[in-house]
Amino acid sequence: MRICVVYDCLYPYTVGGAERWYRNLAERVAASGHEVTYLTLRQWSADDDPRIPDVRVVPVAAGSDLYANGRRRISPPLRFGQGVLRHLRRYGDDYDLVHTASFPYFSVLAARAAQRRHRFRLFVDWHEVWSHEYWDEYLGHFGGTVGWQVQRRCARVPHTAFCFSRLHERRLRELGFSGAAYLLEGEYAGTVAAEPAPAEPFVLFAGRHIPEKRVLALVQAMPLVREHVPDLRARIYGDGPERQDALALVSELDLMDVVEAPGFVTGEAVEEALRNALCLILPSRREGYGLVVVEAAARGTPSVVTAGADNAATELVSDGENGFVAATASPADLADSIARVAEGGDGLRRSTLAWFRRNERRLSFEASLETVLNAYDDRR
Repeated sequence: MRICVVYDCLYPYTVGGAERWYRNLAERVAASGHEVTYLTLRQWSADDDPRIPDVRVVPVAAGSDLYANGRRRISPPLRFGQGVLRHLRRYGDDYDLVHTASFPYFSVLAARAAQRRHRFRLFVDWHEVWSHEYWDEYLGHFGGTVGWQVQRRCARVPHTAFCFSRLHERRLRELGFSGAAYLLEGEYAGTVAAEPAPAEPFVLFAGRHIPEKRVLALVQAMPLVREHVPDLRARIYGDGPERQDALALVSELDLMDVVEAPGFVTGEAVEEALRNALCLILPSRREGYGLVVVEAAARGTPSVVTAGADNAATELVSDGENGFVAATASPADLADSIARVAEGGDGLRRSTLAWFRRNERRLSFEASLETVLNAYDDRR
């Protein structure tokens, strides 16, 4: 089949769970014998070569900063949607199917508009479906209402859907989607530890420093948890608009010798920290999946996540078996959950790795790839 994958970011020029998903998807679908084109924004210099093995990478618009003050800017998605529309109107007959992310939504609307001229089938990944309340909080009442209406319109476009959590599959149906939907619970394409490594006395946060990730909550929790685990430290990896606030809070709480926050680090450094940390801390209020929880579990490292209406990462934690779900992101609740991990000791690390092995097939990229390829072949 001739397949067009559509996403405005390309790994490793931007780094995140969705970026890795589309990179792996394009590579593996091409390796399965299909002809694959990847439409994206140009995020590389003129002398760079964004090569993906056996995949044709086509930039349809110029790239620029995607975020401003921790929020997605509107102009890059608009340019990308226009570029996708131009490409598909001109070359739509070159594809049997188009597989796009739902967000940013203009690529979905562009693909639907191009279908009026061409006969390709449309597949849409729904990593997240935002509630009306969250849209209002994110963009204000007027902007949030517009965003929610655009999301609902995309949900009602005829397509085959892929969802990465039960939470967002349910929300997609509530928006009025009535087509075929496939649940993809597996994104992990890495290795599995033979045995858990002994825990070192530090907790790990790895992610973008934006309000939704609540990195400040971890800093605030450290003085409390150190009352129970006196030698515990924290490593905070990543960058973003809240990084300076996090560094200021570290200084204000006199935690300079306790919290290490070097910014972005190498993949090897993240791998080593995931293997050796007492636990991974993901205090996010909003997650569409939570791949880093699975990555930690594959090494026998438990995770602490927080309960919340928008947090699908809680679906990846069996409380007391591969980590804990904190009731809130308050310093007291996070500190309590981290202390429970410390009390669990080596037994919890063995339990975490056993949990991963029981769920390894379900959580694997291979399982999701098989589902995707079967959906491509299903002509119903």
